[in-house]
Amino acid sequence: MRISTSAMHYNALQNMLTQQATLSKTQNQIALGRRVTTPADDPVASVHIMELERSLQENDQYKANADMAQNRLALEEQALDDAGSLLQRIRELSVQGNNATIDAQNRRTIATEIRGLTNDLMNMANRKDANGEFLFSGYSTLTQPFVSSGNTVNYQGDQGSRQLAIGDTQRIADNHPGAEVFMNIGEGNGTYVTGAGAGNTGTAVIGGGTVTNIANWVPDDYTLRFTDALGNYEIVDSTATVVGTGTYTTNSSIAFRGTSIPITGTPAANDTFTISRSRTEDIFTTLNDLATALENNAETPATKAQFNTRMATALQQIDQAQDHFSTVRAQVGTRLGSLDNAVDSLESQKVEFQSMASELRDLDYAEAITRMNQQLIGLQAAQASYSRISQLSLFDYLR
Repeated sequence: MRISTSAMHYNALQNMLTQQATLSKTQNQIALGRRVTTPADDPVASVHIMELERSLQENDQYKANADMAQNRLALEEQALDDAGSLLQRIRELSVQGNNATIDAQNRRTIATEIRGLTNDLMNMANRKDANGEFLFSGYSTLTQPFVSSGNTVNYQGDQGSRQLAIGDTQRIADNHPGAEVFMNIGEGNGTYVTGAGAGNTGTAVIGGGTVTNIANWVPDDYTLRFTDALGNYEIVDSTATVVGTGTYTTNSSIAFRGTSIPITGTPAANDTFTISRSRTEDIFTTLNDLATALENNAETPATKAQFNTRMATALQQIDQAQDHFSTVRAQVGTRLGSLDNAVDSLESQKVEFQSMASELRDLDYAEAITRMNQQLIGLQAAQASYSRISQLSLFDYLR
């Protein structure tokens, strides 16, 4: 086999270029701190690394969603806390206004304060988050949820709750729609609500009532009518069917169908009271009715009785609203607890994914530096050999 001078030079040059490329690759790995810099370095590991990087990106998005939900729910909880404190103040004012020693002027002053507090409550219901989105408007986060028209407050949001993904299979609502929080509050004691007829002429005042046996209660709209001045009464349902009769004793309770209704004072003949199934009432209507009751003069025994009944109903409705806000706030607290657990889990997963990716991708510096030194020595030897070999020719043997 004959080896030409050009072939010898070519082979030596290719060998040095190959060693230079290998050395350059090792130096690049050391500079980046990665064993796998391109898919060609380790195709199998590259696939796993891409899967882990995608999982890390999803993890970061879940964490961002969880942070957003935590921020909005924390603001909602604060709004509910503020609303509860405001209602407590209104309740104190209501008790004060219901005192028989308070005159009409002072009642009107109390009503003015209650109307101001009602405006404050609507501002709480219209609060925004840091992004300028309303907390209580459902999906329509850019729509102001509550708008007043005279003494009426209308809800303009929707009934939805935005669900944020905080895990592969976990979603959490970052708000409560305003209708659920401020509008749909159960009336009365939650089972029924009592009221006095507008034309009553006696001094009887009906209380909120208590359910003594829920199994005997039949939901309906009942009317209690006193048939004479002796206290005889009848109770009829919505079909005008008499479901109870009896004789009232002053300052006692009337019982029927598993419930007990307290009545004080003396009813007149044909005075009526309602015991209606509990529906829902918004807190703004409750507070407007309360302020209106305080603004109206109650001078005669009959109007004083009407006033006392309206105040008792309003106080019971405020208690219902406070309980309702507490229930919603408890739901918010449960969601915040779930978010805390989800964030802890996401952070643990992130550390695990990063560790797995590091094992596949990161470089063993000791091994890489040793390998680089070996490659450098090999390249230097090849270069030294070539510098000697390149000086040889046939003429050196013919000299």
